[in-house]
Amino acid sequence: QVQLVESGGGLVQPGGSLRLSCVVSGRPLNQLYMYWFRQAPGKERELVAGITPEGRRKNYSDSVRGRFTISRDNAMKTVYLQMNNLAPQDTAVYFCKANYGSAAVWGQGTQVTVSS
Repeated sequence: QVQLVESGGGLVQPGGSLRLSCVVSGRPLNQLYMYWFRQAPGKERELVAGITPEGRRKNYSDSVRGRFTISRDNAMKTVYLQMNNLAPQDTAVYFCKANYGSAAVWGQGTQVTVSS
């Protein structure tokens, strides 16, 4: 089955950058719609960004547009989230998600903490 493994989270100062990675196994990546979500303590999970199977279309939430970039390398079976100009409000657990047909698979999440 499809499995997602995230990495790249950590502690970063305000204004800094991180790149999250999501490695996908179990299905060719070009068959999958991919998304990044995040969830802060006490908050609902929030859609951050999405990308179509071949990377032709990308969508972003208003809170991250212009700062974050979603991309994919289907040959390397990896989806990325480049996060620039990070702010404390970006602190959350970030989750990778794959959709295909009626199925959805989530990664385990990776913690991003933005703090001085």
